[in-house]
Amino acid sequence: MSGHSKWAGIKHKKAIVDAKRGKIFSKLIREITVAARTGGDPSANARLRQAIERAKEANMPSDNIKRAIQRGTGELPGVSYEEVIYEGYGPGGVAILLNILTDNKNRTTSEVRHLFERNGGHLGGAGSVAWVFKKKGFITVDSDKCSEDTLMEMALEAGAEDLKREGDTFEIITSLSDFEKVKKAIKEKGIEYNLAEVTMIPKNVKKLDAQVGKQLLRLIDAVEEHDDVQHVYANFDIPDEVIEEMEKE
Repeated sequence: MSGHSKWAGIKHKKAIVDAKRGKIFSKLIREITVAARTGGDPSANARLRQAIERAKEANMPSDNIKRAIQRGTGELPGVSYEEVIYEGYGPGGVAILLNILTDNKNRTTSEVRHLFERNGGHLGGAGSVAWVFKKKGFITVDSDKCSEDTLMEMALEAGAEDLKREGDTFEIITSLSDFEKVKKAIKEKGIEYNLAEVTMIPKNVKKLDAQVGKQLLRLIDAVEEHDDVQHVYANFDIPDEVIEEMEKE
C-alpha cells in the first residue's frame, strides 16, 4: 500500500505542474467526454463529477469542460474514444494495469508495447494482472490536519473501510458506494485532503531495491507520458529515498 500512496501523491503533484503547461488538459477532456456518454448531469453521474473535479483542480477553463461534456452527450461533434485496459509486468515482476482512451487501438497497442519493452517490462494478456487490483475510493490527509482519532471516528462513521497512517499521511480506503459520503464528511469538518480519487488498490505489493525501483519508475513515467494513457496502477513498494530522488527529476 505504501508504494501506491507515495506514487499517487507524486502523480498528483506532477499533474498540477503539467496542468500549468497545458499537458494534462487533453487527457482530462477525453475523460470528461467519455464519462458524459452515460449522462451529462454531474449530480447523477459520479464518474463525470470526479472528472470535472480533477479538471477544476488543474484550473481548466469552464468553457473547455462544458464543450467536453457536450461532445460526450452528442450535442457537439467529436472524436470517438474506445476504452481499453492493458495489463503487463514491469521490472521486478511488478503488476501494471493501464486505463486507456484511444481513437486507434492498433497504434496505441504498438506504442505502449514499445514503451514497456524499452524500459524492462512487457505487456501481458487479458486477466494476467487485473486480479491483483481492486477498485476502491482512496483519500489521503496530512497528519497535521487533524488527530488520527478524530479522523478515524469521522471516516468510519461515514462508511470508510479502513484508515492507516503512512509516515506523515493518513490513508482512507472506502468502497465505491461510500466514497462520496466519506469525502463529503471530511469536507464538512473543514479538513483539507491531499488526494481523493477512485483508484485500483493492489491486494499485495512487490518490495523493490533502489536499482529496480528506479527502473520501474522510469517505465511508469514513460507510459504516463503517452497521450492515450489515462491512469497507471502498479503494486510496488520501494525505498523512500528513491521516491524522493525521482520526485526531484
